[in-house]
Amino acid sequence: MADDAAPDPILLARYLGDHRWEGRNERGASVAVGPEGEDGVFSPGELLAIAVAACTGMSAERRITSELGDEVALSVGATRHKNAEENRYERIAVELVVAASQMDPERRERMLRTARTAVDKLCTVSRSVTAGLEVDLTLEGEA
Repeated sequence: MADDAAPDPILLARYLGDHRWEGRNERGASVAVGPEGEDGVFSPGELLAIAVAACTGMSAERRITSELGDEVALSVGATRHKNAEENRYERIAVELVVAASQMDPERRERMLRTARTAVDKLCTVSRSVTAGLEVDLTLEGEA
C-alpha cells in the first residue's frame, strides 16, 4: 500500500438525530445525508453514485469541451446495482451523454475514445472503488 502522499483534509459528518447527518468540508460546503427515500437528503449510496458520476464528468470534460466548446450539453447518469443479500453495491453503471450528433462520426468516436481514456486515468473515485478501496475505522469515546 502506497501511503507516501499526504492525506486529504478531514471531512466531517455530524449527527443531527433520527438517521440524519450533515457532511462538511473545510471550505464550508455541506450536504444533508439521511435514509434512502427521505425528502431533502442524499443517502450514502446516492452520494457514492454521484461521486462516481461527477468524477467521470470532470475527468472527461476537458477533452469534450476542447472539441465542442464550454457550452456543450453534457451529463452523466449513474445507476446503482445492489446485492440485497450482501447489503452492498455490486456495480454502478455510468452513462456519459454528450450532445455530439452534429460531429463527423469519425471525429466523434475519436473524442469519445480519448474521453474514456481520460476517465480511466484521472477519475480517482472510480479508480479507488475498482481497486478495492480500504476503509480504516477507528472508534473513540470521550472520557
